[in-house]
Amino acid sequence: MSFHEVRFPADLSFGALGGPERRTDVVELTSGFEERNTPWAHSRRRYDAGLGLRGLDDIAALLDFYEARRGQLYGFRWKDWADYKSCKPSAQPGRNDQVIAHGDGATRTFQLVKSYRSGVASYQRPITKPVLGTVVAAVQDDEMLEGVHFGVDLATGLITFVEAPLSGVEISAGFEFDVPVRFDTDRINVSVASFKAGQVPDVPVVEVRV
Repeated sequence: MSFHEVRFPADLSFGALGGPERRTDVVELTSGFEERNTPWAHSRRRYDAGLGLRGLDDIAALLDFYEARRGQLYGFRWKDWADYKSCKPSAQPGRNDQVIAHGDGATRTFQLVKSYRSGVASYQRPITKPVLGTVVAAVQDDEMLEGVHFGVDLATGLITFVEAPLSGVEISAGFEFDVPVRFDTDRINVSVASFKAGQVPDVPVVEVRV
């Protein structure tokens, strides 16, 4: 997949409207009951980048970024200000934020994940675009140092330990992360007069699988 490891300007994504979507097939039975199924194992996020534009310089920055990505052709990183940490928004990522796996004594590479919980239900989201310098990790609560005990692939979200964690031990991590996205349009319509009047262009962005 064509992807540029560059982040959309974070000051422009601040104020953007968006969030997760899911696809659910709902079949209403003659009895009035429903059957619900989904073909998606994971949610997908959509955003409107136009709502983050505040001035003509922002429009120029958007057009530079859009043209450099060739419209929809190349994916890029997006900071979702509502959900970009392994912890609560008010906290700093810590090594015990997310349990990502349990050791088996042989496996050294694990996918970063973030869990969402409500009651007894939960959903585990793969994190594929961690942010440079933010990943911290622990094995059975013992702090591991990046570059000494483990390395992180920032393009895939895979964390690899120098030595395989022992069988049954808990592996945890904390991090900041971006969302892999692309523009969801081959056209951006900008009117300076309309923008000055308070009408922002529609700039749809959609998450991509990587």
